[in-house]
Amino acid sequence: MAAEVGYLTLAYDYLAEAALMDLDDLEHNTRDGLHVASLAGTWIALVAGLGGLREHDETLEFSPQLPDGITRLSFNVMFRGRRLHVETTAAATQYTLNEGEALELFHFAELITVSVGQPIVRQRAEVGPSIVAMVAPIQPAGRAPVHRQPGGNRPRNIRE
Repeated sequence: MAAEVGYLTLAYDYLAEAALMDLDDLEHNTRDGLHVASLAGTWIALVAGLGGLREHDETLEFSPQLPDGITRLSFNVMFRGRRLHVETTAAATQYTLNEGEALELFHFAELITVSVGQPIVRQRAEVGPSIVAMVAPIQPAGRAPVHRQPGGNRPRNIRE
C-alpha cells in the first residue's frame, strides 16, 4: 500500500523488514522455525507493492514503481492458464507471455495485448505523489520499520 500511494522509501523499509525477518532473526526466534507469513508478505510487497499488480474485472493491471536502491524487479505470474513474466527497471517494464493464449492487461491505464514470442516494452510512467503522500505517514507505536539506506550497508540485528 505504501508504494501505491507514493511512499516508495517506506515501502522499501517494510519490504526489507519482511524479507529479513528470518535472515536477520529480527524477533530472535528463528530457531523455532520460519515465519511463513513474512515470506508471503515479501512476495506481496514485491509483486503487488513495487510491481503494482492488481486484478480487476478479471484483468491484470500493473503500475510498477521502484524505490531508490532497487534497480530491477522480475517475477512470473500464472493467470488463467497463461504464464506471464514481468521485468521492470527504473526506465521500462517488459511483459513476456511464455505460455498460453494472448493476454490483455493494463500497464498503468494503457490496455496492451501480450502474445507468446512477442514481448511488449513500456517506458516508465511518470507517477506524481498522491495527495496522501504529501503528508508524512504516522506509524503505529513501536511498528515503524528500520530505515534502510538504499544501496548502502543495511543495519544488522546480530546478537553477540
